[in-house]
Amino acid sequence: MLSIDLTGKRAFVAGVADDAGFGFAIAKALAEAGASVCVGTWPPAFGIFMTLLRRGKIEAALTLSNGSKMEFERIYPFDAEFDTLADMPADVYESKRYKEYGDVSIQATVDRMKADFGDACVDIVVHSLANSPEIKNVLLETSRKGYLDAMSVSTYSMVSIVQRFSPIMRKGGSYLSLSFMASERVIPGYGGGMSSAKAALESDTRVLAFEAGRRYGHRVNCISAGPLASRAASAIGFIDLMIEYCKVNSPLPEELDAREVGTTAAFLSSPLASGITGATIYVDKGYSAMGKAI
Repeated sequence: MLSIDLTGKRAFVAGVADDAGFGFAIAKALAEAGASVCVGTWPPAFGIFMTLLRRGKIEAALTLSNGSKMEFERIYPFDAEFDTLADMPADVYESKRYKEYGDVSIQATVDRMKADFGDACVDIVVHSLANSPEIKNVLLETSRKGYLDAMSVSTYSMVSIVQRFSPIMRKGGSYLSLSFMASERVIPGYGGGMSSAKAALESDTRVLAFEAGRRYGHRVNCISAGPLASRAASAIGFIDLMIEYCKVNSPLPEELDAREVGTTAAFLSSPLASGITGATIYVDKGYSAMGKAI
């Protein structure tokens, strides 16, 4: 029987802070397929996430299909806004929300993984990160700083991750990021430069696939997922309306389940997808195929 087998593979999933989003669903699907999973959690949410785990608040969500519990191999405090410690402003590094974690940059996480597991230690890296400080602002009311902040955290971070993780990734490794249809069509209310950030992310997927493929032998893909009522998505303020609209107007008139994105990610990260790179795969019940609302 053909199956997704990631036994012996190690994954790093950036952007897991609870059990409600795509990052957690992807981590769980990778674990179901046999991978060992490390995650990166935004420092201001790190303590909360660790408390949820320690107190068993997400015990049910951690249960795998065989009845065992998913256990994260490592949980690293991680902020993809910073490439190195030198990029962290003193007021951030010394702030209450960051001080106890020290260097939480992308490079620091690479160095920690090398120290924990050795030089060639990762096979799968997932970028489940997106943020704009002005996401509720329409584009015409978005400041230059807000726009560039959205691009930095949501898009350039993927470039930096591929740069810095590739030297410790085993040959044939897989990178994956998450996009949204606002990259190519207007979604009123999805502001703060996020539509531009997602468009750039998909463009960078193609270029990074070429460059990382030729230099390292790694694959780079992107999933354009339908709307999901994660805690992060709730920040845009109309996610429930978007979910209902897509449900009514999609070829498959039903809500997207995060698990469906997770299993697609597991496939794209596996040897079964060895011929796929530079692709943006739609996991949205077919909504992206529609040209007219019903």
